[in-house]
Amino acid sequence: MNGTFCCINKLMEYVVCIVGYLMQWVGVLMGVAFFTLLERKILGYAGMRKGPNKVGYIGILQPFADAVKLFTKEDVVPMKSSVMLYMISPVLALFMPLCMWCVFPYWFVGVEFSWGWLYVFCGLGMGVYSLFLSGWSSNSKYAVMGSLRAVAQMISYEVVLAMVVMLFVFFLGSYDMGLWGYTSLLGVGLLPLLWIWMTVMLGESQRSPFDLAEGESELVSGFNTEYSGVGFALLFMGEYGAMLLMSMLSSVLFLGSVVDSIFFPVVLWFFGFVYLWARATFPRVRYDQLMYLAWKSLLPNLLWLTVVSVSILLMVSY
Repeated sequence: MNGTFCCINKLMEYVVCIVGYLMQWVGVLMGVAFFTLLERKILGYAGMRKGPNKVGYIGILQPFADAVKLFTKEDVVPMKSSVMLYMISPVLALFMPLCMWCVFPYWFVGVEFSWGWLYVFCGLGMGVYSLFLSGWSSNSKYAVMGSLRAVAQMISYEVVLAMVVMLFVFFLGSYDMGLWGYTSLLGVGLLPLLWIWMTVMLGESQRSPFDLAEGESELVSGFNTEYSGVGFALLFMGEYGAMLLMSMLSSVLFLGSVVDSIFFPVVLWFFGFVYLWARATFPRVRYDQLMYLAWKSLLPNLLWLTVVSVSILLMVSY
């Protein structure tokens, strides 16, 4: 009987965990939908217009109208393209950000990630493949050029992102986000790194002013040039899901936000607003400036800060 009860308890734990993850993913997708509406509203008011305001009250149903339009459009597969990779890439682009949301310490998710930040680094590295494959499999020179830009940019800024996180790891001694959520004083102490992190956040997500992977004035639409219908919608959702993911990581990293805090949604949407404010404000940089900023400005300064931090820790420990 005891064995039976143990099996039932284990089964219930798995069911609760799966249901929790599904609720989490539905919440993220709903957040993505309204994040697109918020972007169009902010860009509208930045250009002295109202933005979407016809579908529903003040345009609140516009994301759902866009979803119906995109998911009912015909999917056109280019000739001489790698069909299997062409179809899989958008799914992978959306799946990776959703998987990385699992490391956030929700109370209804019964799995603790002791190596949460390491898992995030692996997920961000895997996200490069979806962008590269979507461009390469399209058999379009514009898409290939956009995907090559995206790969170089993401690899460059992932190095800088890892260095910022490692500074926190040196002081805290753990990769566990659940522990980081209750040590907000550490993030406040390293708050001067916030400006570097925001720059890296924009570069890693390939958002303005670092949106050279799309480059509408140069590459038509970049790596997603040949996509339409469901494929374009999945790539679009993956991009905005990654933006919300980076906003969540920012809130955990610097302000120690946990899900049971009433300030978590405020902090998350503040970092989300940074994306939109930057797009409405800054012009696109040149590609050489993008790489110079990552490899010759941010990375050397972070290496210097890392050496100083390790030296301080060694002096304190001895």
